[in-house]
Amino acid sequence: MTLKQIYRLVVDMGMKADPRGLEGVRKVLARRKQDYEELSKSKKQEFDAEDLINPYADSRILVGEDNLKVDKVLAGIDITAAEVVLADRLNQKGAGIDLLIGHHPVGGPLAALHEVMEVQADLMANYGVPINIAEGLMRDRIKEVQRSISPRNHNQTVDAARLLNLAVMCTHTVTDNLVYDFLEKLLTKKAPETVGDVVKVLKEIPEYKEATAGKAGPIIFAGDEKNRAGKVAPLEITGGTEASHLIYEKLAIAGVGTIVGMHAAEDHRKECVKHHLNLVIAGHMSSDSLGMNLFLDELEKRGVKIIAVSGLIRMSRVN
Repeated sequence: MTLKQIYRLVVDMGMKADPRGLEGVRKVLARRKQDYEELSKSKKQEFDAEDLINPYADSRILVGEDNLKVDKVLAGIDITAAEVVLADRLNQKGAGIDLLIGHHPVGGPLAALHEVMEVQADLMANYGVPINIAEGLMRDRIKEVQRSISPRNHNQTVDAARLLNLAVMCTHTVTDNLVYDFLEKLLTKKAPETVGDVVKVLKEIPEYKEATAGKAGPIIFAGDEKNRAGKVAPLEITGGTEASHLIYEKLAIAGVGTIVGMHAAEDHRKECVKHHLNLVIAGHMSSDSLGMNLFLDELEKRGVKIIAVSGLIRMSRVN
Protein backbone atom coordinates (compact mmCIF):
# COMPACT_ATOMS: atom_id res chain seq x y z
CA MET A 1 0.00 0.00 0.00
CA THR A 2 1.04 3.61 -0.41
CA LEU A 3 0.97 6.15 2.40
CA LYS A 4 -1.95 7.95 0.76
CA GLN A 5 -3.93 4.71 0.42
CA ILE A 6 -3.43 3.96 4.12
CA TYR A 7 -4.53 7.47 5.04
CA ARG A 8 -7.64 7.38 2.86
CA LEU A 9 -8.53 3.93 4.20
CA VAL A 10 -8.54 5.01 7.85
CA VAL A 11 -10.40 8.26 7.15
CA ASP A 12 -13.08 6.36 5.24
CA MET A 13 -13.36 3.85 8.10
CA GLY A 14 -13.71 6.67 10.60
CA MET A 15 -16.43 8.36 8.56
CA LYS A 16 -18.45 5.15 8.26
CA ALA A 17 -18.24 4.62 12.05
CA ASP A 18 -19.02 8.25 12.93
CA PRO A 19 -21.86 8.70 15.49
CA ARG A 20 -23.44 11.24 13.13
CA GLY A 21 -23.76 8.64 10.39
CA LEU A 22 -22.15 8.89 6.97
CA GLU A 23 -24.86 11.24 5.72
CA GLY A 24 -24.33 13.48 8.74
CA VAL A 25 -20.60 13.64 8.04
CA ARG A 26 -21.26 14.57 4.43
CA LYS A 27 -23.43 17.44 5.60
CA VAL A 28 -20.56 18.66 7.81
CA LEU A 29 -18.20 18.62 4.83
CA ALA A 30 -20.79 20.40 2.67
CA ARG A 31 -21.11 23.18 5.26
CA ARG A 32 -17.34 23.52 5.42
CA LYS A 33 -17.15 23.88 1.65
CA GLN A 34 -19.80 26.60 1.72
CA ASP A 35 -17.96 28.41 4.53
CA TYR A 36 -14.71 28.14 2.59
CA GLU A 37 -16.22 29.63 -0.56
CA GLU A 38 -17.42 32.63 1.45
CA LEU A 39 -13.95 33.38 2.87
CA SER A 40 -11.84 36.30 1.71
CA LYS A 41 -8.80 35.59 -0.46
CA SER A 42 -6.40 36.03 2.47
CA LYS A 43 -8.46 33.71 4.70
CA LYS A 44 -8.57 31.07 1.97
CA GLN A 45 -4.76 31.06 1.94
CA GLU A 46 -4.80 30.17 5.64
CA PHE A 47 -7.42 27.44 5.23
CA ASP A 48 -6.38 23.78 5.42
CA ALA A 49 -7.79 22.35 2.18
CA GLU A 50 -7.68 18.85 3.69
CA ASP A 51 -10.59 19.91 5.92
CA LEU A 52 -12.82 19.77 2.84
CA ILE A 53 -12.38 16.00 2.43
CA ASN A 54 -11.33 14.85 5.91
CA PRO A 55 -13.70 15.95 8.70
CA TYR A 56 -11.17 15.05 11.42
CA ALA A 57 -8.52 17.73 11.91
CA ASP A 58 -6.68 15.57 14.46
CA SER A 59 -5.98 12.77 11.96
CA ARG A 60 -3.42 13.55 9.28
CA ILE A 61 -0.26 12.57 7.41
CA LEU A 62 2.47 14.57 9.15
CA VAL A 63 5.62 13.59 7.27
CA GLY A 64 6.00 11.55 4.08
CA GLU A 65 5.22 11.49 0.37
CA ASP A 66 1.79 10.28 -0.74
CA ASN A 67 3.29 7.65 -3.05
CA LEU A 68 5.59 6.15 -0.38
CA LYS A 69 5.34 2.36 -0.55
CA VAL A 70 4.61 0.92 2.89
CA ASP A 71 5.32 -2.71 3.74
CA LYS A 72 5.90 -2.39 7.49
CA VAL A 73 4.67 0.07 10.11
CA LEU A 74 5.61 0.85 13.70
CA ALA A 75 2.29 1.58 15.41
CA GLY A 76 1.72 2.95 18.89
CA ILE A 77 -0.63 4.99 21.04
CA ASP A 78 1.84 7.87 21.35
CA ILE A 79 4.52 8.47 18.72
CA THR A 80 7.04 10.86 20.22
CA ALA A 81 10.59 11.76 19.29
CA ALA A 82 11.65 8.70 21.31
CA GLU A 83 9.65 6.35 19.07
CA VAL A 84 11.07 8.07 15.99
CA VAL A 85 14.61 7.44 17.23
CA LEU A 86 13.58 3.87 18.14
CA ALA A 87 12.33 3.27 14.59
CA ASP A 88 15.58 4.63 13.18
CA ARG A 89 17.59 2.36 15.49
CA LEU A 90 15.48 -0.67 14.54
CA ASN A 91 16.00 0.15 10.86
CA GLN A 92 19.75 0.19 11.46
CA LYS A 93 19.28 -3.41 12.60
CA GLY A 94 17.35 -4.25 9.45
CA ALA A 95 13.73 -3.85 10.62
CA GLY A 96 12.63 -2.15 7.41
CA ILE A 97 10.05 0.21 8.99
CA ASP A 98 8.47 2.47 6.36
CA LEU A 99 5.92 4.38 8.43
CA LEU A 100 5.12 5.30 12.03
CA ILE A 101 1.42 5.43 12.92
CA GLY A 102 0.41 7.09 16.18
CA HIS A 103 -3.02 7.30 17.70
CA HIS A 104 -2.73 10.53 19.67
CA PRO A 105 -2.20 13.64 17.56
CA VAL A 106 1.01 15.64 17.30
CA GLY A 107 1.93 18.65 15.21
CA GLY A 108 -0.93 20.56 13.59
CA PRO A 109 -3.46 17.82 14.43
CA LEU A 110 -2.73 18.35 18.14
CA ALA A 111 -3.14 22.11 17.82
CA ALA A 112 -6.48 21.45 16.09
CA LEU A 113 -7.79 18.87 18.58
CA HIS A 114 -10.63 21.12 19.69
CA GLU A 115 -12.00 21.22 16.13
CA VAL A 116 -13.23 17.61 16.29
CA MET A 117 -15.16 18.08 19.54
CA GLU A 118 -18.33 19.24 17.82
CA VAL A 119 -19.21 15.58 17.18
CA GLN A 120 -19.92 15.22 20.89
CA ALA A 121 -22.99 17.43 20.67
CA ASP A 122 -24.49 15.12 18.04
CA LEU A 123 -23.48 12.10 20.11
CA MET A 124 -25.34 13.44 23.15
CA ALA A 125 -28.33 14.22 20.97
CA ASN A 126 -28.35 10.55 19.93
CA TYR A 127 -29.00 9.71 23.58
CA GLY A 128 -31.79 12.21 24.10
CA VAL A 129 -30.16 15.54 25.01
CA PRO A 130 -31.65 18.39 22.92
CA ILE A 131 -29.07 19.46 20.36
CA ASN A 132 -29.30 23.14 21.35
CA ILE A 133 -28.40 22.28 24.96
CA ALA A 134 -25.59 19.92 23.93
CA GLU A 135 -24.10 22.52 21.59
CA GLY A 136 -24.39 25.24 24.22
CA LEU A 137 -22.58 23.21 26.84
CA MET A 138 -19.88 22.10 24.42
CA ARG A 139 -19.14 25.60 23.13
CA ASP A 140 -17.28 26.78 26.24
CA ARG A 141 -15.57 23.42 26.69
CA ILE A 142 -14.21 23.52 23.13
CA LYS A 143 -12.69 26.95 23.74
CA GLU A 144 -11.21 25.72 27.02
CA VAL A 145 -9.49 22.82 25.27
CA GLN A 146 -8.18 25.13 22.54
CA ARG A 147 -6.60 27.39 25.16
CA SER A 148 -5.08 24.48 27.07
CA ILE A 149 -3.42 23.00 23.98
CA SER A 150 -2.19 26.30 22.55
CA PRO A 151 1.12 26.54 24.50
CA ARG A 152 2.29 22.97 23.88
CA ASN A 153 5.34 21.97 21.84
CA HIS A 154 3.30 20.60 18.95
CA ASN A 155 6.04 19.81 16.44
CA GLN A 156 8.66 17.98 18.51
CA THR A 157 7.84 14.57 17.01
CA VAL A 158 7.40 15.97 13.50
CA ASP A 159 10.81 17.66 13.56
CA ALA A 160 12.51 14.45 14.67
CA ALA A 161 10.81 12.46 11.90
CA ARG A 162 11.84 14.95 9.22
CA LEU A 163 15.48 14.89 10.35
CA LEU A 164 15.55 11.09 10.28
CA ASN A 165 13.53 10.93 7.03
CA LEU A 166 10.74 8.79 8.51
CA ALA A 167 7.07 9.05 7.54
CA VAL A 168 4.56 9.69 10.33
CA MET A 169 0.78 9.89 10.50
CA CYS A 170 -1.74 10.06 13.35
CA THR A 171 -5.21 8.52 13.53
CA HIS A 172 -7.03 9.99 16.50
CA THR A 173 -10.76 10.57 16.08
CA VAL A 174 -10.93 8.23 13.09
CA THR A 175 -9.97 5.23 15.25
CA ASP A 176 -11.86 6.52 18.30
CA ASN A 177 -14.95 6.37 16.08
CA LEU A 178 -14.19 2.69 15.49
CA VAL A 179 -14.17 2.10 19.26
CA TYR A 180 -17.48 3.91 19.69
CA ASP A 181 -19.13 1.96 16.88
CA PHE A 182 -17.78 -1.36 18.19
CA LEU A 183 -18.90 -0.76 21.79
CA GLU A 184 -22.27 0.74 20.90
CA LYS A 185 -23.17 -2.27 18.78
CA LEU A 186 -21.82 -4.78 21.32
CA LEU A 187 -23.56 -3.21 24.33
CA THR A 188 -26.83 -2.96 22.40
CA LYS A 189 -26.58 -6.62 21.45
CA LYS A 190 -25.59 -7.86 24.92
CA ALA A 191 -28.06 -5.57 26.76
CA PRO A 192 -26.30 -5.83 30.16
CA GLU A 193 -28.75 -5.68 33.06
CA THR A 194 -26.43 -4.45 35.81
CA VAL A 195 -23.34 -2.26 35.97
CA GLY A 196 -21.38 -5.38 36.85
CA ASP A 197 -22.67 -6.97 33.66
CA VAL A 198 -21.37 -3.97 31.68
CA VAL A 199 -17.92 -4.58 33.12
CA LYS A 200 -18.16 -8.29 32.29
CA VAL A 201 -19.05 -7.52 28.68
CA LEU A 202 -16.05 -5.22 28.39
CA LYS A 203 -13.68 -7.76 29.92
CA GLU A 204 -14.64 -10.26 27.23
CA ILE A 205 -12.97 -7.97 24.66
CA PRO A 206 -9.33 -9.09 24.17
CA GLU A 207 -7.80 -5.63 24.65
CA TYR A 208 -9.64 -5.08 27.95
CA LYS A 209 -8.91 -8.63 29.07
CA GLU A 210 -5.20 -8.05 28.53
CA ALA A 211 -5.40 -4.66 30.27
CA THR A 212 -7.10 -6.33 33.25
CA ALA A 213 -4.15 -8.71 33.56
CA GLY A 214 -1.93 -5.61 33.73
CA LYS A 215 -4.02 -3.97 36.49
CA ALA A 216 -5.52 -1.43 34.09
CA GLY A 217 -8.81 -3.05 33.14
CA PRO A 218 -12.38 -1.70 33.23
CA ILE A 219 -13.39 -0.15 36.54
CA ILE A 220 -16.51 1.40 38.06
CA PHE A 221 -15.89 5.06 38.88
CA ALA A 222 -19.44 5.89 39.98
CA GLY A 223 -22.24 3.58 41.04
CA ASP A 224 -22.13 -0.04 42.15
CA GLU A 225 -21.81 -3.34 40.29
CA LYS A 226 -25.26 -4.38 41.57
CA ASN A 227 -26.93 -1.23 40.25
CA ARG A 228 -29.20 -1.75 37.26
CA ALA A 229 -27.49 -0.31 34.21
CA GLY A 230 -30.50 1.23 32.48
CA LYS A 231 -29.68 2.84 29.14
CA VAL A 232 -25.96 2.29 28.51
CA ALA A 233 -24.20 4.99 26.51
CA PRO A 234 -20.54 4.79 25.37
CA LEU A 235 -20.27 8.56 25.42
CA GLU A 236 -16.76 9.46 26.57
CA ILE A 237 -15.18 7.51 23.72
CA THR A 238 -14.79 9.78 20.69
CA GLY A 239 -14.74 13.49 19.97
CA GLY A 240 -11.23 14.60 20.91
CA THR A 241 -11.32 14.68 24.69
CA GLU A 242 -13.72 14.89 27.62
CA ALA A 243 -16.90 16.91 27.27
CA SER A 244 -18.16 19.52 29.72
CA HIS A 245 -18.79 18.12 33.20
CA LEU A 246 -22.10 19.98 33.12
CA ILE A 247 -23.56 17.58 30.57
CA TYR A 248 -24.21 14.76 33.04
CA GLU A 249 -27.32 16.33 34.54
CA LYS A 250 -28.80 16.59 31.04
CA LEU A 251 -27.91 12.98 30.26
CA ALA A 252 -29.61 11.80 33.45
CA ILE A 253 -32.74 13.76 32.56
CA ALA A 254 -32.61 12.25 29.04
CA GLY A 255 -32.78 8.76 30.56
CA VAL A 256 -29.18 7.56 30.39
CA GLY A 257 -28.38 5.18 33.24
CA THR A 258 -24.77 4.17 32.65
CA ILE A 259 -21.97 5.94 30.82
CA VAL A 260 -18.99 4.05 29.44
CA GLY A 261 -15.85 6.09 28.83
CA MET A 262 -12.11 5.83 28.27
CA HIS A 263 -11.19 8.11 31.17
CA ALA A 264 -12.80 10.72 33.41
CA ALA A 265 -11.56 13.67 35.45
CA GLU A 266 -12.60 13.91 39.09
CA ASP A 267 -15.14 16.70 38.48
CA HIS A 268 -16.82 14.43 35.90
CA ARG A 269 -16.99 11.56 38.37
CA LYS A 270 -18.50 13.81 41.03
CA GLU A 271 -21.18 15.03 38.63
CA CYS A 272 -22.11 11.43 37.82
CA VAL A 273 -22.43 10.64 41.52
CA LYS A 274 -24.49 13.78 42.07
CA HIS A 275 -26.97 12.85 39.35
CA HIS A 276 -27.07 9.10 40.13
CA LEU A 277 -25.36 8.09 36.90
CA ASN A 278 -23.24 4.96 36.79
CA LEU A 279 -19.82 5.58 35.26
CA VAL A 280 -17.72 2.71 33.91
CA ILE A 281 -14.22 3.53 32.73
CA ALA A 282 -13.16 0.94 30.18
CA GLY A 283 -9.55 2.11 30.11
CA HIS A 284 -7.60 4.61 28.06
CA MET A 285 -4.72 2.69 26.45
CA SER A 286 -6.87 -0.40 26.04
CA SER A 287 -9.69 1.53 24.34
CA ASP A 288 -7.26 3.33 22.06
CA SER A 289 -5.69 -0.05 21.27
CA LEU A 290 -9.09 -1.48 20.30
CA GLY A 291 -9.65 1.29 17.77
CA MET A 292 -6.12 1.08 16.40
CA ASN A 293 -6.38 -2.71 16.08
CA LEU A 294 -9.59 -2.53 14.08
CA PHE A 295 -7.73 -0.29 11.63
CA LEU A 296 -4.41 -2.16 11.71
CA ASP A 297 -6.23 -5.42 10.96
CA GLU A 298 -7.26 -3.92 7.63
CA LEU A 299 -3.62 -3.11 6.87
CA GLU A 300 -2.62 -6.63 7.86
CA LYS A 301 -5.23 -8.07 5.48
CA ARG A 302 -3.57 -6.06 2.71
CA GLY A 303 -0.13 -7.46 3.47
CA VAL A 304 1.29 -4.69 5.66
CA LYS A 305 3.30 -5.95 8.65
CA ILE A 306 2.73 -4.40 12.07
CA ILE A 307 5.18 -3.76 14.92
CA ALA A 308 3.43 -2.64 18.13
CA VAL A 309 5.03 -0.09 20.46
CA SER A 310 4.21 2.69 22.94
CA GLY A 311 1.36 1.11 24.89
CA LEU A 312 -0.46 -0.45 21.94
CA ILE A 313 -2.03 -3.74 22.99
CA ARG A 314 -1.88 -5.47 19.62
CA MET A 315 -4.68 -7.97 19.21
CA SER A 316 -5.15 -9.15 15.63
CA ARG A 317 -8.61 -10.29 14.50
CA VAL A 318 -7.29 -11.42 11.13
CA ASN A 319 -7.88 -15.17 10.66
